[in-house]
Amino acid sequence: MDRSRPKIQKQIIGILREQEAGVATADVCRKHGISSATFYKWKAKYGGLEVSDAKRLKALEDENAKLKKLLAEAMLDNAMLKDVASKKW
Repeated sequence: MDRSRPKIQKQIIGILREQEAGVATADVCRKHGISSATFYKWKAKYGGLEVSDAKRLKALEDENAKLKKLLAEAMLDNAMLKDVASKKW
């Protein structure tokens, strides 16, 4: 697991909170050296989340990726077995 990820998520949430507190989006972006596109991408993903929620989101995303990989492998195995079973010896 990337140990810097929670720190980055905490920083992102802090940046979003600045804008929610009334600081203009352009000023927040300028202060932190990010584009407005990056800001709105973060807002779409982390807007309204607490740091603990962001950690849980990351854990769920990681678990989902593992499950998708397992499903893809199972589907590949299934396709290979069907191919072998369909061939006549």
